Amino acid sequence: MARRILREMEVLGYEGVRLDRAGNAVGVIPGRSDGPKVLLNCHTDVVAAGDPGEWEVPPYAGEVREGLLHGRGAMDIKGPLALQTYAAAALAEDAPGDVWVAHTVFEERGGLGMKVLMEDGEVRPDAVVIGESTHGDVCIGHRGRAEVEVVLTGLAGHASAPARARNALHLLPGALEAVERIARDQPEDPVLGTSSVAATMVDVLPESRNVIPDQVVLTLDWRILPGTTDEALMARVASELTRTLPPGSLPGLGWSVRMASEHQRCFTGLAQDKNLLTPGFLMDPEHPVVKAAAGAVGRRGGGVGPATVRPWTFATDGGWSCGVHGIPTIGFAPGEERFAHTNRERLDLDEARWAFERYPRLIRAIQEALAR
Repeated sequence: MARRILREMEVLGYEGVRLDRAGNAVGVIPGRSDGPKVLLNCHTDVVAAGDPGEWEVPPYAGEVREGLLHGRGAMDIKGPLALQTYAAAALAEDAPGDVWVAHTVFEERGGLGMKVLMEDGEVRPDAVVIGESTHGDVCIGHRGRAEVEVVLTGLAGHASAPARARNALHLLPGALEAVERIARDQPEDPVLGTSSVAATMVDVLPESRNVIPDQVVLTLDWRILPGTTDEALMARVASELTRTLPPGSLPGLGWSVRMASEHQRCFTGLAQDKNLLTPGFLMDPEHPVVKAAAGAVGRRGGGVGPATVRPWTFATDGGWSCGVHGIPTIGFAPGEERFAHTNRERLDLDEARWAFERYPRLIRAIQEALAR
């Protein structure tokens, strides 16, 4: 996918077309002067399609029906990725400053690509535009996402002789009770809404139906407000677990809390053990970049006035560019969030054309606002 993007960039006249060490596809459309630099970003990965039989339209057919492009990645995020790539090219020798495009890897698993792009510093934008679906609105932030794991431990044994073992599953009801208590008491932000936590997966080891398990891992999906730390999340879980599962209350059994991580390997060979954290962020609605973007875009459907300004429900790579590195970041793209990660994913092509027409004025307006 990255190589396909690079070929298209070369055809469109991009300069500096390359893969970075993480496999992000990067190119630049030079501006007519040394004005502020804007980075356009989408991601190259998509979530799994699941059972193709559950789709109304085959997930990889790329079919257009009644003005809608259907399939996995149609709106999250291959459609907006193409839109951004062409919109930048349309500004050749016209934008006040350079327009960078970097389409990144591993966004769906914590944003390793954007993390590397920002840390390496080869691309130093003054503002970032994320191409996640906004339905034509201007998005200014989102909650972050963390995965926390509760590890329940015991002593494995043959299921025919349970008295010889200590079943780690006996701790699961108490752990779920603790999670429910945490979920009922979450902090709230007036713009981003309430933080939320839910138990989403249980892994049992050994994976054998005739063995009493000595380890159970309960995964928590935690949508966090900006500024929340790993240490605070683990301490909260440990505190509630201590209430429901006091140390020593069940002899031979125990528990611990950790942040989830996985070994991620890019196709370039770069490999890291990555904490599965996507940071949150929130821009001030009165920030010059936000106001310029909303004014340039206008209202979808022909309404009068600036675009609606709001946060996303889901997380994006903007958590790295703004939440960690402090670069003004907004989102603008066609597509409705409710279709993301579903077997009904689709992109309205009339809305996509509307967004494409507004992208050049959006980029220029952001650069002009930053120059002022």
